Amino acid sequence: MNPSSPRLLDQVRSVCRTRHYSISTERAYVQWIKRFIYFHGKRHPAQLGASHVREYLSFLAEVRQVAASTQNQALNALVFLYRHVLHRELGDFGGYARARRPRRLLVVLTRHEVGDVLSHLIGPPGLVVQLLYGSGLRLLEALRLRVKDLDFGYRQLVVRDGKGGKDRITLLPDRLHGPLQRQWQRVRLLHEEDLEAGFGEAPLPYALARKYPNAGYSEGWQYVFPASQRSRDPRSGVLRRHHLHPSVIQKAVRKAGRQANLSKPVTCHTFRHSFATHLLEDGYDIRTVQELLGHKDVRTTMIYTHVLNRGTTVRSPLDR
Repeated sequence: MNPSSPRLLDQVRSVCRTRHYSISTERAYVQWIKRFIYFHGKRHPAQLGASHVREYLSFLAEVRQVAASTQNQALNALVFLYRHVLHRELGDFGGYARARRPRRLLVVLTRHEVGDVLSHLIGPPGLVVQLLYGSGLRLLEALRLRVKDLDFGYRQLVVRDGKGGKDRITLLPDRLHGPLQRQWQRVRLLHEEDLEAGFGEAPLPYALARKYPNAGYSEGWQYVFPASQRSRDPRSGVLRRHHLHPSVIQKAVRKAGRQANLSKPVTCHTFRHSFATHLLEDGYDIRTVQELLGHKDVRTTMIYTHVLNRGTTVRSPLDR
């Protein structure tokens, strides 16, 4: 059996889709499995075992010097391969060299800095970033919003299938009601054009397309931030209009950060950090912030209290 043949990797892709993994996770797992195979001289994984996994993970840490999160992703991919594709338990493969996880301090913008960056963002990128800061969304959560997820009456929006496959409700800033309704009108016009051209079907999650064959053509399922061009679905091959690509927003944020002359590194996730920190500054309790962010464990949210307290309660002797 040829280990690098598409047969094994096709099985990996099929199981990923059966288990409803995202396309980014599927691609990452396929790449890690390929690298594992080539590292061991193109031997089929069925001929390898726990010691080979241990050797590869140690190589990543000691030779490649990858980050701890990268090593963990490789580990998850290999455990997935053996458990769900080859239907084998690896057993004990502990004792491998662990990549070090450096302690990083979060970058948080002041309210004034947030305003400076937002002033250099226009159009859909500006609206997306306002949602990152105003609602505490992750970038992909914002880009995957559908029209039906906006609830102006209750001033909230629904995040569906967020990190960990969880749904949650978070706040919809009053300031964004007008801009989002105008964006909705643009989506409606674009959708009508697509329907007239014989397109207009939005991709539906899981098996909804089989259960409701025409639901993808409805206005409610259209993306709030559609791409400017149609593209082929990487899984089905169907030509559709997807949401904006994350790189569009990421490039716009980097450019806006430079234009605002900020010395801090500004990324899309910086606005989510700033959202949480500023809510805590305003006196909201940690559990409320945890729920809005969609954190499973409150200890994840607690990191923002460390940012909040950093250097604010101690008065420098120089100032005295």
